[in-house]
Order: sequence, then structure tokens, then C-alpha cells
Amino acid sequence: MVLSVQGVRKKIGRKWIIDNVTFDVRQGEIFGFLGPNGAGKTTTIRMLVDLIRPTEGMIAVCGHNVNKEPEKALQYVGSIVENPEVYSYLTGWENLQHFARMQPGVDEARIEEVVATVRLDQRIHDKVRTYSLGMRQRLGIAQALLGRPHLLILDEPTNGLDPKGIKELREFIRELADEGMAVFVSSHLLSEIQLLCDRVAIISKGRVLAVGGVQELVSRNSPYVLWELHPSEEGATLLRSRPGVTIADPTELALDDSVIANMGSGTIVTVMDEDAVPDTVVSLVAAGIEVRAVQNIHPTLEQLFLKLTEGETID
Repeated sequence: MVLSVQGVRKKIGRKWIIDNVTFDVRQGEIFGFLGPNGAGKTTTIRMLVDLIRPTEGMIAVCGHNVNKEPEKALQYVGSIVENPEVYSYLTGWENLQHFARMQPGVDEARIEEVVATVRLDQRIHDKVRTYSLGMRQRLGIAQALLGRPHLLILDEPTNGLDPKGIKELREFIRELADEGMAVFVSSHLLSEIQLLCDRVAIISKGRVLAVGGVQELVSRNSPYVLWELHPSEEGATLLRSRPGVTIADPTELALDDSVIANMGSGTIVTVMDEDAVPDTVVSLVAAGIEVRAVQNIHPTLEQLFLKLTEGETID
């Protein structure tokens, strides 16, 4: 196990702001850390890199306790907490040289290696002030990779990036994981986490509500089937009579905004087995009900998040 967080609690004054947080991050996986504003994500990350200490519990990196053996533990960690710290008046290369001096065993060959890894070869000798936000983010990751970490911690790595930059960063992070690195990603972009991560932890009010594989977690949500029928009331009556079909109130469901925007006023939302849809269509048509549209809505990480956090907004 590259990172192990067991029963971590943090108390400030009389208030527990982190309460019994437990999860593991394995070699070669991308682990997402999600939570609404004030949930405790940044506090947890600061404890992972020994910027603050937990009141209770244990954090270990590659078997070394972060609090008891910080130097041994953190030699395996590269991190960008919040924004990458770089000097705009220096070139990218000069920035990496500066940070390399702080770490033993990092020579110019290693700098060339990380520059190639983050694909900054063509611009590394330009001033950082001429870099796009995505290039600055990649330079920050290059800095974090200098010490050959086993664990890379990225706090909101896609902040401010355009869709192309997000896609490139996602592909780059996947390549790092495929090479065996464990990557811990905090992000507010739920759709990106679903595309990027192998496993996730959802945290709210200082407590972890769920940990697991992305597909495993989203499958906890029942799939929905949306029906546009005419006449809709007769159609709803027939649907209610079908075994295994439940008509749901759309206002009480954690549906994605894009789904809600495309729903007509007479749309009927059902919870049912997708395999039963063809027979249900046949029954509706046989009863003289016009089936204008049928749509299967597969569960998403956003739906699960809203359900678990009772509608709290993400950072």
C-alpha cells in the first residue's frame, strides 16, 4: 500500500473538523478525493504532507509513519497543494534547477527526464511568465516529480484549465499511473473524476461517506428510465401496473442538470430494470398509448455525490 490513512481525526478548539477518515491508495491507481466546500479536503491533504498534524489516527506512506518518520515518509511524496509555486521571471528550466538543489540525487539528467515526461521540451527554456495556465500546471507537476515519488498528490489540478488542457492533463496523469505511480487527486469536477479515477472517497463535514471503485459506487444508484407518452396520464397508469416499475418524483431525484434541462413537462421518470423496457413498450403500444421517446439514464458520480451529501454544493 503506497498511502494508508487510518482513523484520522483533527480537532481545532472544541470542534472535530476531521472525524475518523480512513482510506488507502494503491500503487498504479488514480484515487479521487471529493467533497463540498468546507468538507475537510484541504485539511486532510495538509495532514498527508505533514503541514499540520492529526489529533488522532495514523498516516503512512510506503510503510513509514508521516508524523513519526516525516523525512522517510515524505521522500516518497511529490505534491502540489493548491497552486504550483513557480518563479515567473525565471525560465522553466531555471525553476526546476532551483528546486532540484533542494533534493539529493537530482541532477540535470533527471530534470531532462521530467521535462520530457510533462511534454515541455519545446518551451522549457522560455520565461514562465509566457506560459499558459496548463503549461504552468505541467511545470508544477514536473517539480513534484523531480524526487522520483511513489505518490503524487494533486490538489485541484484542473482549476482554470480549458477543455483541451483538462483532456491533456487527464491523459498525462493516466500515463503516470500506468507506469506504477499512485496518484491522489482532489477535484471539484465530478465528471472529470468519473473519467479519470479508478477509486474515489467522498467526504462531507469531516467524515468519509463512501470509498470504492467509481463504477462500484455509481451502481448503488438505481438506473432511471424517462418516458414521453401520449396521453401521459393513461401511460403513467399502465406503467404503475407493471411489476418492478416505480414512478418517481423528478424533484426528489439527484438528476444531472443536463438531464433535467431536456425533460419535457409531461416526462415520466421510472425506476426499473432496463431489460424490461422492450416488453413495456410493447404493452404501451398495444394499449393505444403513443411512445414518443424512451431514455435510459445511467447513474453518475454527481448523482451519488448529491445523494450522499444531501445536495451540498461541491467546491
